Amino acid sequence: MKKMAGKTLTILLVAGMIAASLPMAAMAVVELNDDTDTGKPLETISSDYQAEETPAEEPYEEEAVEEAETYAMAQSVFHEDQAKGNGKCKIDCSEAHLGYVGVSAKESSRLKFQVIKGSATYNYDMPNDGTPVFFPLQSGNGSYTLRVMKNITGTKYSVAYSTSCKVTLEDEFQPFIRPNNYVNYSEYSECVQKAAQLKAESADDLEFVTKVYKLICKTVRYDRQKAKTVQSGYLPVPDETLSTGKGICFDYASLAASMLRSQGVPTKVIFGYVSPKGAYHAWNMFYTEQTGWITVNYEVAGEDWTRMDLTYSANGKHPDFIGDGDNYADVYCY
Repeated sequence: MKKMAGKTLTILLVAGMIAASLPMAAMAVVELNDDTDTGKPLETISSDYQAEETPAEEPYEEEAVEEAETYAMAQSVFHEDQAKGNGKCKIDCSEAHLGYVGVSAKESSRLKFQVIKGSATYNYDMPNDGTPVFFPLQSGNGSYTLRVMKNITGTKYSVAYSTSCKVTLEDEFQPFIRPNNYVNYSEYSECVQKAAQLKAESADDLEFVTKVYKLICKTVRYDRQKAKTVQSGYLPVPDETLSTGKGICFDYASLAASMLRSQGVPTKVIFGYVSPKGAYHAWNMFYTEQTGWITVNYEVAGEDWTRMDLTYSANGKHPDFIGDGDNYADVYCY
């Protein structure tokens, strides 16, 4: 696999959902956590913290910019004619080299989808009305087992359909430059249109990432009420986060990833823990060919990783909370 030359950069955003990793026994019926696939409580911002007021922005004035080359957004497409299945369940692996699979199923019971490679298992909720959905092949090259799981009773599931897929990625960035169920957007999304505008106004990817970062910091505020009432299986709607100007941590992560991916910047959503309180978070890791970016008191140089907590930055959290990054533990990647 040929790796693109460049450096790796990171933006951190708090989020609150994750697909639990469950070892699968060799049996027809397995037990899965129905309370939440992400399995962890949402992190809330302390109520005694007061965010700094953001100064009102000056009215935006259009400026003449040079016409930039338009990026052909990477898509996720379900090819029904190439999908394998049993009548009720269909799994399309035809684009596995591009880092994703498409799934469609019609059942009366609740469904989950499993992506398994070696010891890594990702469990997702999926619709049971036949709507195609897309999931990343985020564990690199190799053999994957893909399963549609049908609810039997309580938290017990049986395999409705299973297939295997041998994956050789076109490059390591493919799973992270296109939409999936956690980062759901299209070429018609408002956040994508805004991202295209910011990209056209930027000299390079680093400037573009900075513009996206500043936009979210200035326009999106943490929704404490939503964090208290959010239900299991919640998935973000990036356009809603952008238009309402509020959201929980998962919304921050999904919006940033949608905007960056739509313009060709490889971006991951990572879930994990941050000490000292063991809070459950998510952050975006993104890749560019440039180096030497300074923002929010952090500088990326060489091969180093730098973490910036965008949810806390947007709500005025002191940067000491982030420290040197040693207090962050990666768990899952989407």
